[in-house]
Amino acid sequence: MCRWAAYSGEPIFLEEIVSRPGHSLIRQSHCATQCHTAINADGFGVAWYGERPEPGLYRDVMPAWSDPNLKSLVMQVKSGLFLAHVRASTGTATSRNNCHPFVHGAWSFMHNGQIGGFDAMRRQAEMMIPDALYPNRKGATDSEAIFLVALAEGLDADPKGALERAAARFIALAQEKGCAPYLRMTAALSDGKRLYAVRYATDDHAPTLYHRWSATRGGMAVVSEPLEDDEGDWTAVPAGSFCTFDGGRVLTEPFAPVPLRAAA
Repeated sequence: MCRWAAYSGEPIFLEEIVSRPGHSLIRQSHCATQCHTAINADGFGVAWYGERPEPGLYRDVMPAWSDPNLKSLVMQVKSGLFLAHVRASTGTATSRNNCHPFVHGAWSFMHNGQIGGFDAMRRQAEMMIPDALYPNRKGATDSEAIFLVALAEGLDADPKGALERAAARFIALAQEKGCAPYLRMTAALSDGKRLYAVRYATDDHAPTLYHRWSATRGGMAVVSEPLEDDEGDWTAVPAGSFCTFDGGRVLTEPFAPVPLRAAA
């Protein structure tokens, strides 16, 4: 399972989330505590928003802890909205194109989880991506496929509904061609204006997700694991939830991909 962290609020240096905390994302890349594997060394990526609508993007295949360029970047870049991810592959190759976040236009997206038996349904999954978006299919991950299908389902106008519809399509395909668990996911996504996150699984093992407002930073951190062991005010997001973050406000709504078959 991957680990990720996102931030929305007053501009801060990326290192305040990515590298400086005691349980920062870089530390989680080699010492995660709330997932099956402690090591997340199959690449990393950061997408951040600045003066332009489209996010900047830096990804590489090295372990996050061993790349001095990443440490230099997060020390110097300041942003009020960014997504960062360290990857543990669930089967696809370690390549730059398979590293998260994925971007298209103003949208950025990153995911932790899996579609059950994705290798058995890869051809059918590719066919769900419409021709207009298929040139943006750079890698081979299930995560990028979910993102592109969500874009096709109307992500611009209806982020929650589009992601529900995309998830439902992949769940149905997994039920037909793959294996359980049909879908496990936490994901963060942004259009450069708002930050959204989802926690969902078709079984009882949805990956962990937390958020915390910092009055000192003036911003919201949304993470796979809390960034400091001594901060007890992290809020755990319930499974089956879609969150919209707007300053210090959090709108939490049910996330229910439908229609689902009874087997889910």
